[in-house]
Formats: sequence, structure tokens, C-alpha cells
Amino acid sequence: MIKEEPQGPVIPATMKAAVWDGEGARLNVESIPTPEPQKDEALVKIAACGVCHSDLHVMKGEVAFPSPAVLGHEISGTIVAIGEGTFHSERAVGDRVVGAFIMPCTKCDSCSKGRDDLCELFFQENRLHGNLFDGTSRLRRSDNSRLSMYSMAGMAEYAVVPLSALASVPDELPLEEAAVLGCAAFTAFGAVTRSARLEAGESVAIVAVGGVGSSLIQVAKFAGAAPIIAIDISDAKLAAAKSLGADFTINSGTEDAVEAVRRLTGGRGANVAFEALGHPATFAQAISLLSEGGRMVAVGIAAGAQTASVPITPLVRRGQSIVGSFGARTRSDLPLVVDMAKTGGYALDQVVTRKYPLADVQKAFTAMEKGEIHGRAIVCPEQLTPWTPDEGSHQLENLTRANAL
Repeated sequence: MIKEEPQGPVIPATMKAAVWDGEGARLNVESIPTPEPQKDEALVKIAACGVCHSDLHVMKGEVAFPSPAVLGHEISGTIVAIGEGTFHSERAVGDRVVGAFIMPCTKCDSCSKGRDDLCELFFQENRLHGNLFDGTSRLRRSDNSRLSMYSMAGMAEYAVVPLSALASVPDELPLEEAAVLGCAAFTAFGAVTRSARLEAGESVAIVAVGGVGSSLIQVAKFAGAAPIIAIDISDAKLAAAKSLGADFTINSGTEDAVEAVRRLTGGRGANVAFEALGHPATFAQAISLLSEGGRMVAVGIAAGAQTASVPITPLVRRGQSIVGSFGARTRSDLPLVVDMAKTGGYALDQVVTRKYPLADVQKAFTAMEKGEIHGRAIVCPEQLTPWTPDEGSHQLENLTRANAL
């Protein structure tokens, strides 16, 4: 049963969702029953869901996940219902919220220690089996067959999200663009503040400046890093990185990145290097950029069981370290990520560069796979037509009008 506020929102019996059948990188939009939240869960009407490489890895079979499934793990929207039996929650029907892709159970040993990013039940039930914490999915097809959930399964008109994974979005922030706070910004925040333990004045090199890499630039700048050096093989992405706050850019396809980083850091190398692609070559490159005692933070998810070669002796003699970073700590850090955006430390309007209607979700992932998206694209269920900033104010005006309908 659903616990609703008196005279609350009308929740339709069915909704549109992008379903992955497990056969290639293909999504099909179909009508399925609207899910119902259970205790300590909310039903969120989706304003937007981010288009992320992690979903593409799943669709291409590079990350194991049970199919059929609804993907999408970076969402914003409005709470329209809270599950029956929920007695203590800071969230309420009508709240504007953002959801983190790491959904902590709050009860396992890791969560009890504040390590939401290592939640045992989340990885066991959701990432391995496509369930929520009770071992079941909230989604099914119209024929009553099961659908797996990748995080909250946000590529749909509605999603069930554990209340522990939600934070409020203030009115000052645009709700659609705020979706990227739950993965791109959240991932970068965890990498910079938790894994790298970045201190003001430290030099930073960021290898691969797509969606997460672009976010790393902003969060590193917010933390006081200097200089910030962006490295990629795309001049367009490097130009975007410069506009987001990178002090220097290096096209590693035409320039020796190691020599350039040393030149820009007075011969020392970077105090911290972030790798945001998950490719063996860029992983090794990030390590090669480090200073004495430098830290390399691996952020990108690799395809399949890829490995990278690490020179052992330089790592030992120079006192360097390598650490993985999956994301931030949801309950403590997601509100901080929202505050960062609210105070101007994270420019949502610059990160989100394309918007697609749910009907065009396949086009969004195809464009991302081709490298056509600089920054982040989002899918907006209520949007009627695609939009990019380059299309001008007239298209933006039409989009705003369409979203108001």
C-alpha cells in the first residue's frame, strides 16, 4: 500500500520506462505498472535522469547485471508518495529531491561506520541481483514478469528510491539539471574530498574530462586546488574543461602529457591525478603524472575485467599511492554536494549540455557512445523535444513552455 498525503498527487496506474532486454546496447520505451514504495521508500516523479557511461557498460555486457532491467541511476524529481509504515523521515510528499546512485541500507556494518559508499546490502542485492534491500524488485512488466532495477531504475516516469538515498533540492536550483548531482557531482565529490583528501593549493591533473571528469574540475576548484590541469584527446572537451575552471589543458594525442604536467608544476608533477575513464592506458598515464608522494585516484569504471600495468619500483621509491573511489558517502555528503551547487561551486547549467525526451533515450546513449556529448546529457520524461544550448534561446523558450504543460 502507498501512504499518500490527503488530496495528494494523482499517481497513474502505468508509466513509461526505458527497458533493456539484455540484447545489446538497446533500450525500448514501454508501458509498465507504476511501482509502489514500501517502508522507508519514496515514489519519485522523475524530472530528469542522467545519461551515464555506467549504464552503457551494462547495456554492452561490460558490467554484469541481470536483465531485463530498467537502468538510470542519477535522478531528480518530486516525491509523490511515501511507503506505508515509514515513521521517521526528513522527506515528505511534495519535496523536490535528488537521488544518489549509492543507496545505503543504513544497517550493515559499513553503513553503521558511516561508509555508505561500501554498503554491503546495496552491492549484494542491487548491483548483483537488481533488487532493493528486501531482495525483491519494485518493477514488473504488464505481463507481471520481473524487471531488475539498476540503483533506483530512473529511466522512467516514476522511480522507487530508498529515503536514505535522497536529499532536498532548494528552489534556487533547477530541478532537471540537479539530477547530475546524484552521480557526476557526487562521484567527483567523493573522489576529491574523501579519497584524495585534497588540500587547498595542491596541484591536480584530471585524465579524461567527460561527464565525471568535468565534475572533478569543478569540485577540485571548489576545494582550492591549483593548478588544475585537464587532459584529454578531444579539443572540444578541453575547451569545455577550460570554461569550467581548468587552469591548463593538454591534448595527450598531440603532446607529451608527462612533460607538459611537469612543466606546469615546476618540474614536480601533480600532487593528485584523477583517472575518469576506466581504460588501462589512461590509468597508467595518470600514475605517470604523479609527484613525489603523489596520489592517484581511480574513478572510471573499466569495461569487463580490464587490468592496468603499474611500475612497482617508482611507486615504492617515490612514496606514491593508488586508491579507488566509487562515490561519496550518501547520507553525509549528498547534502554537501547540493549546497556546493547552491553556493555556486558547481555550475549545473554548464555541466548539462543536452536534454532528451524519454522517447529519445536511445539517441542519448548513442550520442554518448560516439563521444558527441561534452559534459552531461539528461533524459526528461516530460520533455517533448531534444535540446542543446547551441540551439539558442528560442528553443530553450519552447522547452520551458513544454515543461510547464
